[in-house]
Amino acid sequence: MLTRTDKPRKRLQAIRSDNATSRAEKRGQRMTSALFADNNVKLDLLRRRAFNGRWAMQAPDVIPLTAADPDFPAAPEIRAAIKGYVDDGLLGYGPAEGLPEFKETMARVVAERKGIGCTPGLILPTDSAAAGMFLIARHALEPGDEAIIFDPVDFLFGQAVDAAGGKRVYSPVDKAAGTFDLGGLRRLITPRTRMICVCNPHNPLGRVMTGEELLQIGRLAVDHGLTIMSDEIWSDIVYPPHRHTSMAGLSPEIAERTITVFGLSKTFGLAGLRIGFLVAPTAHAYERLAELSRVRTTAAGVTTLSQVAAVAAYRECWYWVDAFLTHLREMRDYVVGRLNAIPGVDCRKPEGTYVVFPDITGLGMDSQKTADCLLEQARVAVVPGLPRWFGPGAEGNIRLCFSTSRGILTEALDRIERALRGRGKAGS
Repeated sequence: MLTRTDKPRKRLQAIRSDNATSRAEKRGQRMTSALFADNNVKLDLLRRRAFNGRWAMQAPDVIPLTAADPDFPAAPEIRAAIKGYVDDGLLGYGPAEGLPEFKETMARVVAERKGIGCTPGLILPTDSAAAGMFLIARHALEPGDEAIIFDPVDFLFGQAVDAAGGKRVYSPVDKAAGTFDLGGLRRLITPRTRMICVCNPHNPLGRVMTGEELLQIGRLAVDHGLTIMSDEIWSDIVYPPHRHTSMAGLSPEIAERTITVFGLSKTFGLAGLRIGFLVAPTAHAYERLAELSRVRTTAAGVTTLSQVAAVAAYRECWYWVDAFLTHLREMRDYVVGRLNAIPGVDCRKPEGTYVVFPDITGLGMDSQKTADCLLEQARVAVVPGLPRWFGPGAEGNIRLCFSTSRGILTEALDRIERALRGRGKAGS
């Protein structure tokens, strides 16, 4: 119970705390304004260098809201680290299994930020998170083995299973509610099942899975001796009050079944450096992954420059990520509000990632026709919900990326609104 003298002290402490929070927020706002202002999007460079369906692959009058890649320059510390390494002039071979400082930095960050207990010896660099997914599939599957993947989900899961000779088994996701059929997972397991694939946060739905959801999947894998491929490339792009939980951080038993994929493209905008890494659960799993990857030959391996950039990012650039998240949260809210104001469009607010996956069935067009309409009439490129991109359950939706400037998003949404005007019914 507070005494009379305690109460003013508590109020003063609260005021000081509020003032400190307010000052921190203002500093964050100033930093966000500086780093992610409209004039920091260099359209001339993007039109020459931004591929994978983006600016360099579109007509000059098209705004691409396609591949999930930021339109902003990477943090200055990352650029300085690359330049400094190159300026030294020695560009020979690096260690086959990764630079020691890379493995040490990744292990420390994974332990501190993700709650996964590991050592540098369990960190294997990969030339992109996607390459890591394909490697895990080869590790876990023999031809004819089954792997459970959620539907819809990013196309790389299915492609990784196919490349290993495996068979896809789809677990449907309720897109409207954003819920996973975890009760039905057990019924999908057969004597040929070897792996469950998890995308958390989920692309394209933007769901951040709860600890309880992950526990159910993890316990199922333990009970049936299955490998878990946990793609956590989006784990730093999460909006409050939601929090990311790593599958391998849940329990020692689940950790032993889990191989975790991380990458730096979504968090730091380094897709062109093609840098990711795996966290192996055991020394035995690491050894098999290393052998399958062929990094111990000169036929494979991650470039030293990319590892230098990754070290700088993880050691020095979390301030940049914090400012990026502030900007992204504002863009998320803006995009969702604008899309939901269009009759025939229904857009859930993502809990993580920087993509939205609105339902467009109320427009009376399928996803491909909607994407074609937006490209032809609005000159805005989006990703249609086709099986080739997200699985058979994606029809009826399109995906838009919002990791760009407010100005570009405003222009794109103005165009989209004009092109779709009159096509949908209010409340559909």
